[in-house]
Amino acid sequence: MPLLDPTTWQSRELAGPAYTVTEPATGQRLGTVGLAAAEDVAAAAVAGRTAQADWARAPHPVRAAVLRKAGDLFAEHAGELREWLVREAGNVPGKADFELHVAAQECYEAAALASRPAGQVLPTDAPRLSYTRRVPVGVVGVISPFNAPLVLSIRSVAPALALGNAVVLKPDPRTAVCGGLALAEVFAEAGLPGGLLHVLPGGPRAGQALVADPRVPVISFTGSTGAGRAVGETAGRLLKRAHLELGGNSALIVLEDADLDAVISTAAWGSFFHQGQICMTTGRHLVHASLYEEYVDRLAAKADALTVGDPYREPVHLGPLIDRTQLTKVHALVEASTAGGARLAAGGTHDRLFYRPTVLADTDDLTPAYTEEVFGPVAPVRSFATADEAAALAAASPYGLSLGIVTRDPGRGLDLAEHIPTGIVHVNDQTVNDEAVAPFGGVAASGTGARFGGDSNLEAFTDVRWTTVRADVARYPF
Repeated sequence: MPLLDPTTWQSRELAGPAYTVTEPATGQRLGTVGLAAAEDVAAAAVAGRTAQADWARAPHPVRAAVLRKAGDLFAEHAGELREWLVREAGNVPGKADFELHVAAQECYEAAALASRPAGQVLPTDAPRLSYTRRVPVGVVGVISPFNAPLVLSIRSVAPALALGNAVVLKPDPRTAVCGGLALAEVFAEAGLPGGLLHVLPGGPRAGQALVADPRVPVISFTGSTGAGRAVGETAGRLLKRAHLELGGNSALIVLEDADLDAVISTAAWGSFFHQGQICMTTGRHLVHASLYEEYVDRLAAKADALTVGDPYREPVHLGPLIDRTQLTKVHALVEASTAGGARLAAGGTHDRLFYRPTVLADTDDLTPAYTEEVFGPVAPVRSFATADEAAALAAASPYGLSLGIVTRDPGRGLDLAEHIPTGIVHVNDQTVNDEAVAPFGGVAASGTGARFGGDSNLEAFTDVRWTTVRADVARYPF
């Protein structure tokens, strides 16, 4: 029996208008979902707060069992979910499989959180027991984007639930199914009690209502830096925690001793994986001057050899951009860059939403595609003369998410990374990597320094409570 039944989605009682789920590759209608309004957010927050108390008191093996079962179900329903990721989000099948693998791992890792030590006994100079204890925050609001919809939803939903919270999830309506409704069905089948997970596809107004709701003390937001600033401003005014995982313009530094035979595949993957619609995408290729011309030529040849098309109906390397708005933005940045003097070494064209992988050479500080986050399959390349210059160029971005350094001397790569503000470093790899056990997040315009993954989830989704216990009532001078 299918996990997802499109005929039931319109019957969900949400106050917002209907939204047509479409396939970016063809424009074909895949289904219709209801969108959430502010009153839906308020109702979900109330219901979540009510259900959360019993869930938090449930024995940790009960919560862990639900999370383990959810992980198993992502594998059990992999064929159906893979199709949705390919058709709704424009994933190539390999990326869909990666998302399904990470989703299962996030659930298994979250299951282990349920039995983690919850606090510590503290020394005290009074005749009492003094200790700390981690307690659930209550209701967690999760706002997730379209580009890796399953991963970027489950990485907050799973640990928040495992630690005893309820969750209100607002996925991007463009990927409402694989970023939202799929999770609801998986957790329902896994035995999650009712009222704990509310999936509310919606636009900015629903997101604003979620951030502002006083019953939701923690917000987990993944999206653009501009939207993240607005979320952070509202959360700060309301004195609630906001974990912000935002944009990036990550650099790949190729030092003079790099092996180009090995590097070009790595570099192309970093910029063109999922059409460049990844926050960690390699947005700047910084290449030593001695390798620069050959690097540009070989990266351009690799780009020209990649196939672009409908990932559901043909084997391709790149699928479609998510929608025409994104296409217009990407192409405008490429055209502005070439008009400003950048050399188009490959790509720069499109057929409908299928954008050719693009290489821009001779870029500088005035090249829009070099200085801005493109979120498309565009690889700007720039040369440097010394390692110090490379570090200065990499650090000159307002973003600080991920960094790749390629060198035959790993120690030199680690030393160079110390001079560049970033949340993630990969020596001898490109910038796009993720694991459920690893703390993920950026600095500066890439986020607030908050982390998801591993032990960081304990910090993200619980509060620390100090408690003391005395045998007798304390006495005071008055």
